[in-house]
Amino acid sequence: MIHKFLLNSILIAVILLQSACNKKEEVGLYSIYQLDKYKTPKPVIDLDTTVWQKQQGLMSTFPKGIAVYKSNQAVNGKATNMYILAFNPKLNLEFKPIMSTTAKTPSTFFSEEAGEVYACINGGFFGTGASYSLVLFNGLKSADNIKSLNRTLGGVSTPYYPTRAAFGLNKENKPSVSWIYTLSNGVYAYPQPSPNEEGKAPQAVPTASFPVGGSLWEQNSAIGGSPMLVKDSSVNITDVQELIAVDNTSSRARSAIGYLKNGNVVLFAAEGGNKDGAPGLTLKEVAQVMLQVGCVGAVNLDGGGSSSMVVDGVTTIKPSDVAGERKVVSAVLVKKR
Repeated sequence: MIHKFLLNSILIAVILLQSACNKKEEVGLYSIYQLDKYKTPKPVIDLDTTVWQKQQGLMSTFPKGIAVYKSNQAVNGKATNMYILAFNPKLNLEFKPIMSTTAKTPSTFFSEEAGEVYACINGGFFGTGASYSLVLFNGLKSADNIKSLNRTLGGVSTPYYPTRAAFGLNKENKPSVSWIYTLSNGVYAYPQPSPNEEGKAPQAVPTASFPVGGSLWEQNSAIGGSPMLVKDSSVNITDVQELIAVDNTSSRARSAIGYLKNGNVVLFAAEGGNKDGAPGLTLKEVAQVMLQVGCVGAVNLDGGGSSSMVVDGVTTIKPSDVAGERKVVSAVLVKKR
C-alpha cells in the first residue's frame, strides 16, 4: 500500500514536472517571438514600392530608423528624378539645422561636420552672408525668418511684415510646422499667416495677439523656409500671404521638409533645370508629392540652383547650376546623436 502510494506520488511529480517544462518552453518560445517582433524595425515610411525604390547602395552604413528612396515617376506628364530621406528623430538620430557665415555647398557642410553624418540638404533662403530663414539648433538661434521686406505699393517701396513658414522639433523630438514671427520674447507661431498680399496695404507688424491665436513656438531645433506647402494633412500653399515668389508655377529644382503622422521627418529633393534632365516641379506639385507620401505638414526650402541632397557623401540630384552645387548659407544635417 505504501509502495503503491509512493509510486503514484512519483508519477504525479513526473507529470507535473513535465507539464512545467512544457509550459516553460512555450513561454520561452513566446518570449523569443515577442523579442524578435520587437526588434524587427518598422518601415520608416510606407511608400508605394512601384513608385519609390529604396536605395540600398546609399544605406549601407545606416542604422535602423533612417532610409532613402528614389522615384522617376512622371508628375503631370513630366519626367522626374526625386529623392526622399526619412528618419525617426526619437531614435539615436539628430536633426541639426546649421548656418555658416561663409557660404558653402551642402557637400561641404556634410564633409566638414564632425561625427557620423548620414545626410544633408540645403536650408532656407539667404543673401550675401546672411540667412533670411530661421536656423535654430538645440535652443541656439543663428538666424530668424525675415522680419520685413519691401514691395512696391502705389509706386512707393513699402515695408511688409510676413509670417513665414518653418519646420521644427520640440525637446521631445515631436515635429510641427507653423507660420512664425520673432518677437522680443521669443518666436511666435500662428494658426494662420498674416493676410498680407502684394498690391494691398501691408498688415500690422505681428505681435503676441496678431495674427489671432498666436503663441510661443517652443521648438528646440528648427529650419525656416517659405511658403507652407502642407498643413494639417491638406495642401495649403500660402505663397501670397508669405510674399514669396520663387517661380511658384514654373518647373524647377525643389527642396522641402515635412513630417508624417508617426512623427518621422521627411527630406525631399527634386531635380530640375538641367538641359538633358528632369524639368522639375512647381510648388503645387511638390505639395502634392509630399501629401501623397503621407506628410501631415511640409515647408518649402530654397530651390533652383540651391537644391541639393547629399546622402552618405553622395550627391543625389544633379544640381541645376552649370558649375555644380551652389554655395548656401544654411543646411540641415542628419547624423548620429
